[in-house]
Amino acid sequence: MSVSDTNAVTLDGLRLDRGGRSILRDIHLQVPTGSITAVLGPSGSGKSTLLAALTGELPASAGSVRVLGQAVPRRSRALLEMRKSIGVLLQGNGLLTDLSVADNVALPLRTHTRLPEILVRRLVDFKLNAVGLRAVADAYPRELSGGMARRVALARALALDPPLMIYDEPLTGLDPIASGVIMSLIQRLNDTLGLTSVIVSHHVHETLPICDQAVVIANGGLVFAGTPQQLQASDDPLVRQFLGGEPDGPIGFDAQARTEAA
Repeated sequence: MSVSDTNAVTLDGLRLDRGGRSILRDIHLQVPTGSITAVLGPSGSGKSTLLAALTGELPASAGSVRVLGQAVPRRSRALLEMRKSIGVLLQGNGLLTDLSVADNVALPLRTHTRLPEILVRRLVDFKLNAVGLRAVADAYPRELSGGMARRVALARALALDPPLMIYDEPLTGLDPIASGVIMSLIQRLNDTLGLTSVIVSHHVHETLPICDQAVVIANGGLVFAGTPQQLQASDDPLVRQFLGGEPDGPIGFDAQARTEAA
């Protein structure tokens, strides 16, 4: 097995620009197949920008992005095919309020496959059962709690059996109990379905226990990559400031000052 086969994601010298300004630069990162990687960092540090590069929404300005063994394509048809192999759980869930829970989960199957309806419904039952919500198949998103809606969105993201899952701030707006349920579910699904997961989050203490690898983004670059244990033991001033939530330190929070410095 080659090195590229052992990694679901490989970033090599990646630079990402928006509006003529570099958001992230010189990013080198490998996400091993079957692992859970947490991408941590303060708000506005570029975590979601990094996700946009993985899905091909934002092309690399320099360097390379390889996902599931291939370079992220730029042609729309090839990019669409690649995206079918990536499940994305959005911050806002993205559920369609006029569709039932079952129809929300069925949407990717009806859009991207020609499966008979009876098989679509069986797959929907299976996905909802995997997140513990088969009993609410006929409910509508407005009738669900925040945690339940997040789990429905997760079932929909899994509908096409993607080998790579991306979670964009999966705990936003959830109470501690719902957050614990979601993180436990992410870990269980990753193990039982043989997935690779990338979790973008600023919820450090909730995310680290389920991760194999943790990376920290700050000041336009990757300031740490290692195991959660190595992160906790790090004496790097940037890492300590982020983990401790300190307002003063090497990580700046004045956006104008950062722009001028760049």
